[in-house]
Amino acid sequence: MRERPRLLLNTPDIELWPGGLLRARSNADARILSRASVVLRRKQDGRYLAALLPEGMQSLLPRWMREPGVEAALDALDGLRTDRGFDVDAAGELPLDRLIERLQRLGLDESYGERVGLELVPEPVALAFAGFDRYRRPLWLTASAARAWAAMRRAADADGVVLDAISGYRSHDYQLGIFERKLARGQDVRQILTVNAAPGYSEHHSGNALDIGAPGEPPAEESFERTPAFAWLTTHAGGFGFVMSYPRDNPHGIVYEPWHWNFAAVPA
Repeated sequence: MRERPRLLLNTPDIELWPGGLLRARSNADARILSRASVVLRRKQDGRYLAALLPEGMQSLLPRWMREPGVEAALDALDGLRTDRGFDVDAAGELPLDRLIERLQRLGLDESYGERVGLELVPEPVALAFAGFDRYRRPLWLTASAARAWAAMRRAADADGVVLDAISGYRSHDYQLGIFERKLARGQDVRQILTVNAAPGYSEHHSGNALDIGAPGEPPAEESFERTPAFAWLTTHAGGFGFVMSYPRDNPHGIVYEPWHWNFAAVPA
């Protein structure tokens, strides 16, 4: 019997992680996580809320049932447990309402997107496990991007080229957290926007974008363009549906990012 693929289920406030991929923060948590089939993780700060064990749900945070969004997360869990034919490709996207409200609190509206020529990017409802990145963190992508990434890595390897994943999917909460930490240190939104894209406008939110590196090379540096990995990508990535999003002098005013590749579609 073929093993069921490992999926990350996404709700506005809580992620549902498959067991065996999260690191424990204490010995007690380690014992629980080692037996869990699913773990509920708060998106805002990464705290573990509860874990599904063979005997039922086990609390990892006091009063976890009172957490915002827990009902939606439990509904998603029920759907995953009862629907053995869950189709990650057809799972859809989360609504943008909550993100828009939080952007407004930062003083940002649709004029930001118009100014930089970017649209808000919704998060997927489900993501597929695509292996681990350079730092042994789980790499999450849409199912189609994960398949294309695996095929592209195999082809590069056959040509003697190693492609490292630096990062894939990032949630809106991840990007909002960057802004909140910098605001707490005294920076204003205008200063932060000079080095960080506004939450919701990164291709990484889609689950289709990858930052790619090469062994021995620092991550996310322009020097990547001088590696055999980059030369291979410029020749072959398009055949697997990946395009470099931010070449030099791109219309969005984003700095040149030879490491950032987005899965659009496999050519017909």
